[in-house]
Amino acid sequence: MAEPSTAPPAGPRDDAALDDTAQRGELVIKERAVVKIAVAAALQVPGVVKQSGGLSRLTGRELPRADVSTGADAVAINLYIAVQWPCRLDLLNRRLRAQVHRQVAQMTGMPVIELNIVVVGTESAGPEDSAADSLYSEQGDPTAPPAPVAPIRPRTPRATPAAVPAAIIVAVGALGLAVVAARELLIMRGTFANAPWIRNTAQWLGRLHWSDWIVPVAAGAIVLGVVFIIAALKPRPRTHLPLAVGDTPIVWLRPTDLARNSSSHANTVPGVLSAHTTVDRKHVTVRVVRTESTPTADVAISVREAVEPTLSLLGTSPELRVQVKP
Repeated sequence: MAEPSTAPPAGPRDDAALDDTAQRGELVIKERAVVKIAVAAALQVPGVVKQSGGLSRLTGRELPRADVSTGADAVAINLYIAVQWPCRLDLLNRRLRAQVHRQVAQMTGMPVIELNIVVVGTESAGPEDSAADSLYSEQGDPTAPPAPVAPIRPRTPRATPAAVPAAIIVAVGALGLAVVAARELLIMRGTFANAPWIRNTAQWLGRLHWSDWIVPVAAGAIVLGVVFIIAALKPRPRTHLPLAVGDTPIVWLRPTDLARNSSSHANTVPGVLSAHTTVDRKHVTVRVVRTESTPTADVAISVREAVEPTLSLLGTSPELRVQVKP
């Protein structure tokens, strides 16, 4: 017959022991867990869509995605999203920031001190989503005070540094030097018998005298050194355009997406058969083909009126050019 258990029931003293940090151990939250929380929170916001390509699952380019940096008691997130276009980016930004801040804080206990949002892609809304403004209508008590938001330190999306090729060359040279040094060490210890490269090279340099080929080699070395210094000091070019949402740019748009949006607005103008837009650092050029019955001046004015509201959302002021072809 089994003996009845004599273990005393858990009491307040046991609960106090479990609440002691020294007794219950340490909680470690991996960055990949915060990434999943941020991505799930972004997908809960209307207007943020899931976008993927053929090899996206292997390359990690599926949207939305996040880069997370965790500290002792705070989190910094770079969030890359695709949006359903057209949409109110200012309202989307506020709802997305509030959702990510709330979900990460609730599930990890750590506040988000920095959240940078980059709009990487767009997806056209279907006929059933034509009432896009309803997705971004303000909800809640309008008299309620806004939730406090941590100060933002913007990080402008930029291209790969120009010094990357030089760094790769230096790294390959350093690895080659390490291999040569290891070979010389094995030869010195008698592991295998072969001619030493470093000693023979040093002896060859000691016997070297002035030759005509030294001049072009020295000039090439100077040019290569200057190129490496310029590449190291050259600032990285911007890859995205900032949107004027608040005082600090926190939402960025690719030039390709701006060109597509401008072309779609130009195509809605009566008398326009087709439109193509190119975007550079200072200009937005819209080239349209008109019908024969529509005057060129009227088409140019209408296209400008259709595209300018989109350009007014940018933090920069590119010049709009409209070229009309019959």
